[in-house]
Amino acid sequence: MAIAPGAYPLTYDVDAQVTDRNRMTVAFRIILAIPHLLLVGAPGGVSIGLPAGVFFNKGQSQFGSIGGNGILGAVAGVMAIISWFSIVFTGNEIKGLYDFRSYYLRWRARAVAYTALLRDDYPPFGEGAYPVQFALGEMPTVRDRWSVGLRLIYALPHAIVLLFVGIAWVITAIIAWFAILFTGAYPDGMYKFGIGYLRWSLRVEGYVLLMYDTYPPFSLD
Repeated sequence: MAIAPGAYPLTYDVDAQVTDRNRMTVAFRIILAIPHLLLVGAPGGVSIGLPAGVFFNKGQSQFGSIGGNGILGAVAGVMAIISWFSIVFTGNEIKGLYDFRSYYLRWRARAVAYTALLRDDYPPFGEGAYPVQFALGEMPTVRDRWSVGLRLIYALPHAIVLLFVGIAWVITAIIAWFAILFTGAYPDGMYKFGIGYLRWSLRVEGYVLLMYDTYPPFSLD
């Protein structure tokens, strides 16, 4: 999936699976998803992997920590710290570190769709085909050092808003879990809201991980 001209440098969508759901895997989804949760984290968590980092996850915040979503997310956060120094002091990104963070986000984009009950297909470990449309733009060659240097401050409004949007999503996900078990279908409006929430949180996470300097929109679209 390529980024369209003029589009935000991270795009995300999920091939809809509203009806004909696998009730058994939905019932035990949290258990089945544990390997991916350990590696790339739960839906919606946003880690700010910069000096004096802030870790936002599931409506909770812990100041003064360097965190990530799962083991690979923690590694990506540390790499973002190294890239922060590189960009602020030299203006250049380190390609190998950028490539790993991109790899982590691609894996995470697939895994969270499964954990969030949007798909029943089990996601691959690492790269692999999955009914999720995710794309990142090319690695920026010219960086905005001021934006990178103040990334923590710039990202805070999104973290605060996503705290409340995330609470709303958790409520709808619980309702959807029961709906699928009893009816075999995910309510359409809640399904679209879930995709929008993941799209927003992934964009902010990509921004925090220094994948681009374009400020994320306050939008589910």
